[in-house]
Amino acid sequence: MYANARNRYAQDSVSTASPARLLTMLYDRLVLDLQRGEAALAGGDRPAANDALTHAQDILTELRNTLKVDAWEGGPALASLYAWWITELVGANVRGDVARIRGVRAQVEPLRVAWHHAARTAAATPAAVLTSA
Repeated sequence: MYANARNRYAQDSVSTASPARLLTMLYDRLVLDLQRGEAALAGGDRPAANDALTHAQDILTELRNTLKVDAWEGGPALASLYAWWITELVGANVRGDVARIRGVRAQVEPLRVAWHHAARTAAATPAAVLTSA
């Protein structure tokens, strides 16, 4: 019963979240998956590492597929970065390479912080200012 309530809460949180909040939630979970994958791989638990890294790849695929690359000049570069991270995680998973996971995480974490900052800034900025800019 508790698990059902927790799952329902999580579903409601996602379905009612703003686009900015959804983005930050995806980045939060991506970092968590990378941490879990790295720890599992370092500990020799290949099945757990596979689960975490596969989920991280799914998140990156979703981020890449929903990115409007023509909406801003950095869009194409970010799409390429998502594709490269996916390739790195596949390689890390296949070869059991913890260093590749660390490399991806070292790039994802600052971007996660930046998206959180942007989301807070956008939430604090009146809509009229955003649309006139």
